[in-house]
Amino acid sequence: MASTQDFNGKWALVTGASAGIGTALARELAGHGAKLILTARRKERLDALAAELTAKGAEVRIVVADLNDTAAPQLIYDATEGAGIAVDILINNAGLGQYGAFVSSPIDQEMGQIRVNCEAVARVARLFVPRMVERKRGWILVVSSLASFQPVPYISTYAATKAFDRMFALGVAAEVARFGVKVTALCPGSTESEFFEVARAGALRSHNVQSAEEVAQRGLDALARGQRTIVPYFGGKFIAFLVRFLPVGLITHFVEKGSRPK
Repeated sequence: MASTQDFNGKWALVTGASAGIGTALARELAGHGAKLILTARRKERLDALAAELTAKGAEVRIVVADLNDTAAPQLIYDATEGAGIAVDILINNAGLGQYGAFVSSPIDQEMGQIRVNCEAVARVARLFVPRMVERKRGWILVVSSLASFQPVPYISTYAATKAFDRMFALGVAAEVARFGVKVTALCPGSTESEFFEVARAGALRSHNVQSAEEVAQRGLDALARGQRTIVPYFGGKFIAFLVRFLPVGLITHFVEKGSRPK
C-alpha cells in the first residue's frame, strides 16, 4: 500500500526551501528518509537548514537559485538531474504574493508573481517530469492555495497564479498517472510562515492559522496516496466546497469589502 515510506532513499527537490512550508516539507521528507536537494535564493538559510538536517542523518545538497530569473530552472536541473542525480520527488513550493490595490501596486511585484508562481512552476516541471516518466515513477507536489478556488480582490494576481498552479497540477496528474507518476495540488489557507509579512498581507491573516508542519505532513501524506487535491484543514475544505455553489460576483463583493486596504 502506498505511503510516505515510499520516499525513503529517494532524492527530493524542494524549491523555496528557505522558509515556511518549504522548510517544513524538507524536514518532513527527511523524517521519511528522503535525500534532499534544497533550493532558494537565500544561501545562509539553506546552509542552516542543510546543517540541521545533516546533523539528523539526512543527505542534503543545496542549489542557490532565484526563480524570478528565467534561467534558474535550467540551473537547478543542470546541478541535479543533469549531473546524474535521479530526482524522484519534486516539490514545487516557491511562491510570491503581494497585497494591495492592483492599480497602484509595483508592476515588478505583479510580474514577479507570474514568473515565480506560474512560469517557474511549469519550467521546473517540464525539465524534471520527462525523466520521471522514463523511469515510470515519481511524485510531484505543487503548492497552490485556498485562494485558488475563487478570485480574491487585493491579492488578485496571487489568487490567479494559484488557480493556475492547481489546474496545472490536475491536468498533468491525469497525463502522467499511467506512467506511475503522482501529482498533488496542496491548497493551504492561512499558514504560519513569513508570507503575510513579505506580501504585506496582514489584513488577510486568519485568526485560525495552521502550522507549516501540519500543512507539510498532510500534503505529503496526500502525495504518497496519489490524492490529486488536498485542502489541509476542515474550514478550508468547507470554503472550497461552498464557493462552488455561490455566484462569483457575490463572493468577490464581500471579499472586496472585507479586505480593502484601510
